[in-house]
Amino acid sequence: MEDLVREEIRIRGTVQGVGFRPTVYRLAKVCRLLGDVCNDGEGVLIRVSGSEAAITEFVGRLYIECPPLGKIQELIRTSYTGVWNFHDFVISHSVSNSVTTEITPDAATCPQCQQEIFDPFSRFFRYPFTNCTHCGPRFSIIRGIPYDRCNTSMSAFVMCAECEQEYENVENRRFHAQPVACHTCGPTAWLERADGKPVTASMFSMLDDVDAVCTLLQKGEIVAIKGLGGIHLACDGTQEATVQKLRQRKHRDHKPLALMARDIEVIAEYCHINPKEAALLTSPAAPIVLLEKKRLGTGNQEIIPKFPIAYSVAPGQNMLGFMLPYTPLHHLILRRMNRPIVLTSGNIADEPQCIDNGEGREKLGNIADYFLLHNRDIVNRVDDSVVRVINHQVKMIRRARGYAPAPIILPPGFEKVTPVLAMGSELKNTFCLLRDKQAIVSQHLGDLANAEAFHSYQDTLNLYLNLFEHQPEAIAVDQHPEYLATKLGKELADVNKLKLHHIQHHHAHIAACMAENGIPLNAPQVLGIALDGLGYGEDGKLWGGEFLLADYRKFQRLATFKPVPMIGGEKAIYQPWRNTYAHLLSADIWDDCQQKYPDLEIIKFLQQQPLEVLKQAVEQGINSPPASSVGRLFDAVAAAIGIYPEECSYEGQAAIAMEALVDPSKLNNHEETLNYPFHLNFSDSIYYIDYKAMWQAILQDLQKQITQSDIATKFHKSLAQIIVNVVKHLRQENLINQVVLTGGVFQNSILLIQVTQSLENLGINVLTHRLLPTNDGNISLGQAIITAAQLTAKS
Repeated sequence: MEDLVREEIRIRGTVQGVGFRPTVYRLAKVCRLLGDVCNDGEGVLIRVSGSEAAITEFVGRLYIECPPLGKIQELIRTSYTGVWNFHDFVISHSVSNSVTTEITPDAATCPQCQQEIFDPFSRFFRYPFTNCTHCGPRFSIIRGIPYDRCNTSMSAFVMCAECEQEYENVENRRFHAQPVACHTCGPTAWLERADGKPVTASMFSMLDDVDAVCTLLQKGEIVAIKGLGGIHLACDGTQEATVQKLRQRKHRDHKPLALMARDIEVIAEYCHINPKEAALLTSPAAPIVLLEKKRLGTGNQEIIPKFPIAYSVAPGQNMLGFMLPYTPLHHLILRRMNRPIVLTSGNIADEPQCIDNGEGREKLGNIADYFLLHNRDIVNRVDDSVVRVINHQVKMIRRARGYAPAPIILPPGFEKVTPVLAMGSELKNTFCLLRDKQAIVSQHLGDLANAEAFHSYQDTLNLYLNLFEHQPEAIAVDQHPEYLATKLGKELADVNKLKLHHIQHHHAHIAACMAENGIPLNAPQVLGIALDGLGYGEDGKLWGGEFLLADYRKFQRLATFKPVPMIGGEKAIYQPWRNTYAHLLSADIWDDCQQKYPDLEIIKFLQQQPLEVLKQAVEQGINSPPASSVGRLFDAVAAAIGIYPEECSYEGQAAIAMEALVDPSKLNNHEETLNYPFHLNFSDSIYYIDYKAMWQAILQDLQKQITQSDIATKFHKSLAQIIVNVVKHLRQENLINQVVLTGGVFQNSILLIQVTQSLENLGINVLTHRLLPTNDGNISLGQAIITAAQLTAKS
């Protein structure tokens, strides 16, 4: 008979709230082990007694049979020498101690729960809050660690006898599923009219209040629906008048609206779906996936759907953002809906999504006709995540529900780091808690220039600091002195007497991408190409088109795009014509343009503006800061060819519309006539990309009445080519084996693919973002890891 040994097994990772303890219990029983398993602040702790072979088999099966939502990051086996009182294997009560475990993101309804809510013989039939250990609310309802019911908003609901029996039964799928509930004991949903009048069954045929929502949507009503991480506004996505009404009431003029459809078959009527996109749609994260619209009626295989999507859902776009139902509530609403619905954040303009019933009634009462509310509190506001597949790789556009707050494992060299709090950027904000081995990046928190968004940012930051018991020893902020996140970080550093680190915006972009790709702390420098709207530079000027030789600790600026004034400051972001005029003025060709091209629409349009006043503002440096912004370059070209020249309702609108016009079939045409020339000049120890020749060529094409599509295609191809040419040039003077592509401009799939493929053809390893957005959503990670690297160098 083999000798018995006793071991303590420490497991860290995503191991709470995912059915991990039941799996441990079942496998321990199969392997005939004695002992116990419990949750604590570090993850899961197992004590076992048995033969060494049995324990080894047990550990091996833990890896193989880990629950669907679970993830083992680390498993450590040590001998156990403490008191032993176990005569069986049991699940012990959770232990509260120092928090280093992961908090599980919310997960979409699993197939088993979906089946139950539509099964008339199930006690969960049509129950909108059905869940189990494989799915349901997690992060959105949690108030504290460990993840037990008493630390969630489900603590308000006492389990009935049947739910408790399933909760206690280790063989049941709901064993220790903290949000478990049913019609008898759990949260309830109800329908209200926005005008306060009573809702009666005689108003429409309905099984229940949830089913009634489907009828209301089909009738053209707007319904506010309280979901998992916030309240959404919903309407029929095929009724143009209703979608326009929603836009007008919500004050959202053009920004694309998300869609939800009952199943993939409905989505396939409107969009092309490849296997990777299908896997994303049906994954536990269930994000919004940006899909290519079918060009209806243009091909033999294209079928015009019975209910076409309303144009106002995504004006000027060739992509649609679709998601599948991810809660039982959504599944039940859409059961009878054979066409897509709009499902967009329940908010006004740029404010955060409403999460509270009272707040929803107050703020959305003038937008929605009806409310579908429930009485399970949303503790943590979580927007829908947005992803896109580009060149066979998944790219994050907005990281929130389903992904946050899962940690990012730090690269080699960062095993023991000083705890850091990084405050992030002003737009598309996230913050980051960095500690040994991992970085916890918050969900997308929006644009902090909005007062409500900033208050939400502060509330969420406090919650994370308490939830993870994070005590930073350093705080990292952006160099821009006017960013609200920077000011708050300075206040926190002053109050807590902590070291404050100012991190350059584009260096942060590059470092974040390096970290995501596992580049070790002391790896050789990379060439980072950071293209975006703008970021505060080391010289106090606005940067946005940078080539930086960088590692985690420092960088050197090697090349940039020629700075052009942002006439009117922030106005230039929303009035693209300002950028066109600034570029023509900066290239010293405006006067020549008026003489050569008096009949061009863009010239006639510009001549109607107060150009003398604007020119004086530029010459006197009044609210016209020079910026090397490639984002504004896109706006300038888009306006020149007639795309939203006068006004945009959101940043990058003109650039996105221009990307949609690109003809992919012409991108690989290598004739010289398809290129717009850029010039590379050297001055003050730095290379400048000059646009003058490019503008002269574009104006000539406009005079020749070349189509918008052809000019857009040529511009994308030419911009990619000059970027590659600059890399070739810099490679001759510097040792460059890896290039990082980062910044919001690289959300442009055409530019990203063109640059990536050309660089890879040169034998260069190209790094792009995998886990975080390429936009400012990654800034906090970059700030945190640069700070940690700099502190490591000093220690």
